[in-house]
Amino acid sequence: MARTLFDKIWQAHVVVQRDDGSALLHVDRHVLHDLTAQHAFAMLERAGRGTHSPGLTIATHDHVVSSDPGRRDDSYAPGTAFVSALRVGAARHGIQLFGLGHPQQGIVHVMAPELGMTLPGSLLVCGDSHTCTNGGLGALAWGIGTSEVEHVLATQTIVARQPRTLRITLDGRLGAGVSAKDLILHIIGQIGARGGNGYAIEYAGEAVRALPIEGRLTLCNMSIECGARIGMVAPDDSTYHWLAGRPYAPSGALWDQALESWRQLPSDPDAAFDHEVRLDVSSLEPQVTWGTSPAQVLPLSGRVPDPGQAGDSTAREAGQRALDYMGLQPGTPLSGLRIDTAFIGSCTNGRLEDLRAAATILRGRRIAPHVRALIVPGSSQVRREAEAEGLDRVFLEAGCEWRESACSMCAGVNDDRVGSGQRSISSSNRNFEGRQGPGARTHLASPATVAASAIAGAIADPRQIEGALA
Repeated sequence: MARTLFDKIWQAHVVVQRDDGSALLHVDRHVLHDLTAQHAFAMLERAGRGTHSPGLTIATHDHVVSSDPGRRDDSYAPGTAFVSALRVGAARHGIQLFGLGHPQQGIVHVMAPELGMTLPGSLLVCGDSHTCTNGGLGALAWGIGTSEVEHVLATQTIVARQPRTLRITLDGRLGAGVSAKDLILHIIGQIGARGGNGYAIEYAGEAVRALPIEGRLTLCNMSIECGARIGMVAPDDSTYHWLAGRPYAPSGALWDQALESWRQLPSDPDAAFDHEVRLDVSSLEPQVTWGTSPAQVLPLSGRVPDPGQAGDSTAREAGQRALDYMGLQPGTPLSGLRIDTAFIGSCTNGRLEDLRAAATILRGRRIAPHVRALIVPGSSQVRREAEAEGLDRVFLEAGCEWRESACSMCAGVNDDRVGSGQRSISSSNRNFEGRQGPGARTHLASPATVAASAIAGAIADPRQIEGALA
């Protein structure tokens, strides 16, 4: 019987099929971060349980830490207890911690792939909704709650219900200045914030195959923003080349065995999906959000829509609330809208490929005097690689701040925040009310668009920066 990529991995991990329709699944890799691990460790302690397979779990500091150069555990005072709890809990349970100061510390969904913790065909979970990022390497990955984090620590298993399958096929090739971030924003705009509810999404097609691995990770990262907990791209030679030699990836004879297995993972040609969506993206423009949901998105050439034209009362009310919060009027051109802050980073767009894209725009230019621009690498390894290429000098000479690896301004749970009423253009993944700080107004876009906007002091098209994309 023909099977999808998702079906193959799911079925390989079933320990017990339960009478209620759920399944007990083996977890290959588990990743912890500072914001949720504290509570999971406390629950283990109260129950008198240990960790089943500490060697299959890693931990990192990323959410509630400062991104200031030279930071310490207590640099962001409200996060100190979380940082300390993860250090103590990881040591007590024998879990490898990539904490502040460790050369491989980073945001969970950046460091797990770059370490080779994420492998094709594996099942990976983390107490963070953007765990779907890891599906870009052909893994089955999703975010879990704190009680589930405890369950995985104690048993190395997870209870879950099998979702339906959705294949999104993207035809055509992306033009200059258009990236994976524009792709996923466009997809969310087309199918809506709930279009992926109950599905595991597989992204396929010419445009997906042409993406670098970093772009595939970005694509899968925002699957949760259209309601899907799981996003996947079938592994191929690009995947295997990218993984080869990484610290946690197999090597020698084990690599050869793994490769043979991984080549069987892509969906069979005649596999049936529960739903299919097909989009031609050959003429796609850079995208930018106008509201408080990633689904409220338009091409950069667009104008703020009139919510009164929406098809139902719920959509009209949501649209009007978004406009009121964002301080916008129907018909306002998105291009030229003044910004105060520009942020490049996050688990969505904090990889080396993203920093290179931003540097291409910023090289030899200066950001607008009224703009604060933060460049925050997704991991300490990315930071070192960027500095080896001289990207840090490009950013600093342009007037940007070059920071340490952290979630930073994406999450709004540390000291990097946008002021109330200020307008931010951000390469991160969420733009709901207060996401980047109380009263912050966030427009989501690609790193190239954020960089172009920082130079212009207003939302701008990277394709119009003379000579940058030649």
